[in-house]
Amino acid sequence: MVQFMKRVIGAAILQAAAYEDVEADRSATVQAIVVVLMSSLAAGVGALGPLNARPAALAAISLLAFALWAAWSLLTLQIGTRILPSAATQADVGQLLRVTGFASAPGMLRVIGVVPGTTTIVFVVTMIWMLLAMIVAVRQALDYASTLRAFAVCALGLALSLGFAIVLGLIFSPALQ
Repeated sequence: MVQFMKRVIGAAILQAAAYEDVEADRSATVQAIVVVLMSSLAAGVGALGPLNARPAALAAISLLAFALWAAWSLLTLQIGTRILPSAATQADVGQLLRVTGFASAPGMLRVIGVVPGTTTIVFVVTMIWMLLAMIVAVRQALDYASTLRAFAVCALGLALSLGFAIVLGLIFSPALQ
């Protein structure tokens, strides 16, 4: 548990060494999934607040947050290894899912969105923080020498995954009357 907490804190404060540690440790995959699940649940709770937290709505928002992370991570892997690789880039799905899982650690703070009037700012701040964490994670996992390359990969992956989320929202949301 101590090692897990050190990794979560290290990832949240953008320590490259924390991401290197997680990348190299295959047993950290379960820990990364736990971080993503906690972050996704925090999104559901933070978005709905304590008064509106119906189980179905909580599950739907949490599932959407998880799907957004999965899409962002997988798109980042494809973009980073196929479209914008560097000469040193070598990564597998497991490595990238571990580091991107831990990069979602700041998302656990989305639970603060339950405080009335804070939801939007909490979600904006944590999204920016997660983008920064993702940049560090991707730079380490894909062995980039350039932070700018990692930024480009992460920003493109985020934009595409947000587009995916918007399309899902349009398909599955109730029609406005």
